[in-house]
Amino acid sequence: MAGAVAIALTMPIRLGLDLRGGTQIVLETKSTATTEADREATDRTVEVLRGRIDALGVAEPTIVRSGDNRVVVELPGVQDPKKAADVLGRTAQLTVHSVLGPAEAAGNSAGNDTGNPSGTDAERVLPDESGQSLRLKAATLTGQDVKGADARFDQQGGAGWHVTVDFKDAGGDRWAEVTGEAACHPAGDPQRRVAIVLDDKIISSPQVDPSVACGAGIAGGSTQITGSFDDAEARELALLIKGGALPVPVETIEQRTIGATLGDEAISAGAWAAVIGTALTGLFIIVVYRLMGALATVALLCYGLISYAALAAIGATLTLPGLAGFVLAIGMAVDANVLVFERAREEQAARTRPSTRSSLTAGFRSAFSAIADSNITTLIAAALLFFLASGPVKGFGVTLGIGVLASTVSALVITRVLAEFAASRPSVFRRPHITGISTTGPVRDALLRRDPFLMRRPRRWLAACAVVLVAAGSGILVRGLDFGIEFTGGRLIEYSTATPVDADRARDALADAGFPRAVVQSSGDSDLTVRTEELTDAEAETVTKAIGELGGETEKVRDELIGPSLGEELRKDALIALGLALAAQLLYLAVRFRLLFGTAAVGALAHDVVILVGVFAWLGKPIDGVFLAALLTVIGYSVNDSVVLFDRVRELLGGKDRKQPFARLTNQAILQTLPRTVNTGMGAVLILASLAVLADDSLTDFALALLIGVGVGTYSSVFTASPLAIEMYDRGSGSRPARREGRPTEKRVPASRTERQEVS
Repeated sequence: MAGAVAIALTMPIRLGLDLRGGTQIVLETKSTATTEADREATDRTVEVLRGRIDALGVAEPTIVRSGDNRVVVELPGVQDPKKAADVLGRTAQLTVHSVLGPAEAAGNSAGNDTGNPSGTDAERVLPDESGQSLRLKAATLTGQDVKGADARFDQQGGAGWHVTVDFKDAGGDRWAEVTGEAACHPAGDPQRRVAIVLDDKIISSPQVDPSVACGAGIAGGSTQITGSFDDAEARELALLIKGGALPVPVETIEQRTIGATLGDEAISAGAWAAVIGTALTGLFIIVVYRLMGALATVALLCYGLISYAALAAIGATLTLPGLAGFVLAIGMAVDANVLVFERAREEQAARTRPSTRSSLTAGFRSAFSAIADSNITTLIAAALLFFLASGPVKGFGVTLGIGVLASTVSALVITRVLAEFAASRPSVFRRPHITGISTTGPVRDALLRRDPFLMRRPRRWLAACAVVLVAAGSGILVRGLDFGIEFTGGRLIEYSTATPVDADRARDALADAGFPRAVVQSSGDSDLTVRTEELTDAEAETVTKAIGELGGETEKVRDELIGPSLGEELRKDALIALGLALAAQLLYLAVRFRLLFGTAAVGALAHDVVILVGVFAWLGKPIDGVFLAALLTVIGYSVNDSVVLFDRVRELLGGKDRKQPFARLTNQAILQTLPRTVNTGMGAVLILASLAVLADDSLTDFALALLIGVGVGTYSSVFTASPLAIEMYDRGSGSRPARREGRPTEKRVPASRTERQEVS
């Protein structure tokens, strides 16, 4: 905790474009003799630039194509904008050449090509690291043959910083060929060298080691680029090689500072909503669990501090939806504490002469498997999103992983230390009612009195869920999806006004004019940029008129169509990562539980996703980057709910009631975990309701999506996942008649409350 406090106080977290603004760099693609700088080439350039920006460590950038041959890059919180522009603008054309000998022998002057300037299909002359001109053969390998590159430090060999380059299969064969050819020349002969060229400059021209036989070459498909690199230069070179060459050269034509996309009032409202929602959640936990709830609230504050410090330490960028998601994670982190306290209540009720501390110890022990399984499934998803996706989806994987790890530490370490210390105090021992776990709670008491058999007819629940699914999902077909600017692109108009225009006033004016989704930013010293969905000429004139009424004489500096910031490549990577994450979760649940449990959990998850997307389609809400963050959060919440329920089913299957029908055991698990489900859901709902009511419109859709997702995820774990598991179990075991009995054949003894509350 001391380390987290120190980091939080000394390392301010980076704020995103929506909260603080940043640097805007405008690049223009240039045609070459072989490639035209058209829209397709510019779109490919955008994807390469996105990879370079990710490697630079800049999170939450905005990268869009503007017109046919321009790229607008917006970077939040960049420390050195000039360096960023230089790295983005380098073509990074990597080639590998055999050396034919010194240039003087051929009578050529340094720097002259004997053919194509690109040097990929003709001989050329370039100076090496020492300035000696070398005559180079046509390129044997190019950047397209590179599989990866990493900057490494050689402590043992004394080579210092170098870059290791790995080639693809065919590239590895060609590397062996070029080094085998060079090895046929004697040591010291320039022709024994191999030149590695980046953007028409030899960056390394090592001699092939004497141990390499003529014609054999260096196998293994990798090489090292050595030189007088420091750590920054080696990492920059590695990211340029790994990121790939730009399909066409680019030129930086403009660089300026830009303002935040959200106004001060929106940011302030969002912050207050987060504070109030967090306070209400803490108050709710204290009311339900009393002393233990107060200690859990302290642990949750520690969780928030640890998460914040971790995000600051890795240089993450905090956006307003990210802030809302961070606060929501605090509400969802309540779940682990609720799991422990509810199990402690069960242990307390099941023992004849219990103590609060022994009940807590048993509660932590019993809840551990559910907490571990739900966190591991979430970490699997977070890891795959981080390694396979890019852009905001990759950033979400980082935030999700940090939140899960911090939540585990908060619940299993900090809460446990505080709770067991408090429970061992004599004053608490004499007054067990103040702990909040000496009674079973109103929800559990009501369930015990009524003992409803919810899973008597699981097919009816499945039919009801199917009706809801069809009703919501039909919105996708009937109304269609209203994709936001991030997915579709739109129009970018830049204005220069006679008098400076405040961005907040411009947003309000455009909202009144019928453009509530317009993104307005200050640009440079006094200009204003407006980014909207595609506009007709009449609509564009309306936008211009609204700005002109605020700033007087108004001139259009730029008016261009822009491409999507969440491009096709990013969307494809995100879908692949998400699909693999779900498959990995299914595999884990199949190994840890049973295949039917994993299948039922994934089925409930698909049900939740379709309903959430369908409701947004019916409401006409935009499917944008904010919705994407909400959807990923709902997926994690849904799987978490199902895992907790199936963990209890597994426990009952191994207990004394295992001979009961599977439907009865599942029903028992539902009733035992329902208090946890209700209390965890309330913690999340209080925060989301605060965001929906108090925050600006920019967060209303985010909160609405999560409210729908939490509600649907809560009922689907009970009424979708459980009936699915029962039906699949019955089909596999052929025990349908046993399930249809109204009550188990064993005699029930409801005489004492203790017996009815006993947990196996």
